[in-house]
Amino acid sequence: MSKTKIILGCFDDPDDMMQGITNLQKNSIPIYDVYTPMPIHGIEAKMGVKDSRLGYAAFCFGCLGLTVITSIVYYTLVGDWPQNIGGKPSFAMPDFIPFMFEWTILFTAFGMTFTFFAATHLFPGRAPRVMDLRATDDRFIIAVDAKGNIPHDDITNLLKDAGAVEVKHNERKYVSYE
Repeated sequence: MSKTKIILGCFDDPDDMMQGITNLQKNSIPIYDVYTPMPIHGIEAKMGVKDSRLGYAAFCFGCLGLTVITSIVYYTLVGDWPQNIGGKPSFAMPDFIPFMFEWTILFTAFGMTFTFFAATHLFPGRAPRVMDLRATDDRFIIAVDAKGNIPHDDITNLLKDAGAVEVKHNERKYVSYE
């Protein structure tokens, strides 16, 4: 059994890379991931990536911020220290709309930052993990999981037929910048 874990197909042209994805999918070869130095229109649909649920998380964080500031203002002005200022009610909503808006935005911003770091495993201080260092510069990379039953030569030939400039067999999953 081979020790190869990942087969990388390096492409110069995004159209060739898209053809490589098509070739692999026609032959039912699972693609681990695709790395590009720039966004490519339509690659999410071709790879079958689901829509993000980050909008739901943002809404929940906004609701949490609104609830927290509403609770603080209500407790402070009605429960803990009620005051009669000009005969107005203790909890006049129009006076607190700016506070509520700002806290909603604050909780949403910080919550989404932490959610992004948790979802992508990009915590501060963690060394970045990339398949090929050129993927952030000028190459388009298709990473194929090589642990399946498909012969490695077939995968290499499919990538070469699509226009791969280089095909590498990695024993490790990631290359570190260190």
